[in-house]
Amino acid sequence: MPSNTNSQPPKPTFLIRILNVLIKAAVLLMLLFVFDKLLPSISQQTQSFVMAKWQQISLLQQELPTENSLPSPLPGRHLTDTWGGARSQGRKHEGIDIFAPRGTPIQATTQGIVSKVGKNNLGGHVVVVIGPGGAAHYYAHLEDYADISPNDWVNAGDIIGYVGDSGNAKGTPTHVHYGIYIHGSAVNPYPLLQKPDS
Repeated sequence: MPSNTNSQPPKPTFLIRILNVLIKAAVLLMLLFVFDKLLPSISQQTQSFVMAKWQQISLLQQELPTENSLPSPLPGRHLTDTWGGARSQGRKHEGIDIFAPRGTPIQATTQGIVSKVGKNNLGGHVVVVIGPGGAAHYYAHLEDYADISPNDWVNAGDIIGYVGDSGNAKGTPTHVHYGIYIHGSAVNPYPLLQKPDS
């Protein structure tokens, strides 16, 4: 005759669960220690990556830019709202163009983490900085980059590159194309930028 007793193993007590967590944490710390001693260069990259992710989480919790809250990437230069203007292949302009002589330093408009320093077909030499609220700040048509790399932290006012005419702007008056993307969608940066005194 079958027994009526419960054949399931007893559930671990709270103390046993805490002990299991502590053991796993100790093993993880020992592995990290060994990893740090045996592979210092990889460890440095890992630390940099972890720090960048921590900063990114912190940025996501901050407020998105608001009207007149951002300094211009080219302080003192005239700003014109060129948002939405017609572009080749039926595109609309997803930013504003700020004109300046070739090689003029471009400043970050916000604190954030550099997510891209590279090239694309339309923008040529580009830099992307992820700022507060996760907004992506896009700088395009650069002549050259400053001494920055992906995962670097920048502050508002730090130089990120230099004005040029790279990408599909080749041969046009030198400028920086500045765009902001929030949740993957372009927004007009003009109202968010502080305007120089007229």
